[in-house]
Amino acid sequence: MPVNVKVPTPLRKFSAGSETVSGNGTTVGALIEDLEKRHAGIRERICDEQGRVRRFVNLYLNGEDIRFLQQLDTKLKDGDEISIVPAIAGGAA
Repeated sequence: MPVNVKVPTPLRKFSAGSETVSGNGTTVGALIEDLEKRHAGIRERICDEQGRVRRFVNLYLNGEDIRFLQQLDTKLKDGDEISIVPAIAGGAA
């Protein structure tokens, strides 16, 4: 079940510079495991030590935040698109 994954610039060192990679999985969690097999080191940048999505990383399935779906148990289908978006903080007071 191929899913397209948009990789942000800070994580492209794990995807050999590719902006988009393909992965497989019936859920977001399974997709992350597949990505780790293909792009070693990427999982620990997405998930914390307990296996949850890191606080400052957002994952979107077809534009919808998985935190408002079933999180890592969110089901995937052929052709879905996952976007990995690191949170950005800062600005002037």
